[in-house]
Amino acid sequence: MEQITLKVDGMMCGMCESHVNEAVRKAFPKAKKVTSSHSKGQTVILTEEDIPETALRAAMEPTGYKVLGYKEEPYQKKGLFGWLSK
Repeated sequence: MEQITLKVDGMMCGMCESHVNEAVRKAFPKAKKVTSSHSKGQTVILTEEDIPETALRAAMEPTGYKVLGYKEEPYQKKGLFGWLSK
């Protein structure tokens, strides 16, 4: 599972978050989870399939929000007892 974090410019409210989430889900229906935060200016996508940065930028372009950054890393589930495995 991969976690992709996008730095997104232009989100001002919860409705903006919904627009961004909808655009990502529509373009990549196999994405497991999509969450956005206007206060953090970011969108986090959990996926098992490879989503190229160029494809994400292309999906976001029609929304009017600008992708300022892209970071992909392996997803590590954080649980209540995650500290025990260290």
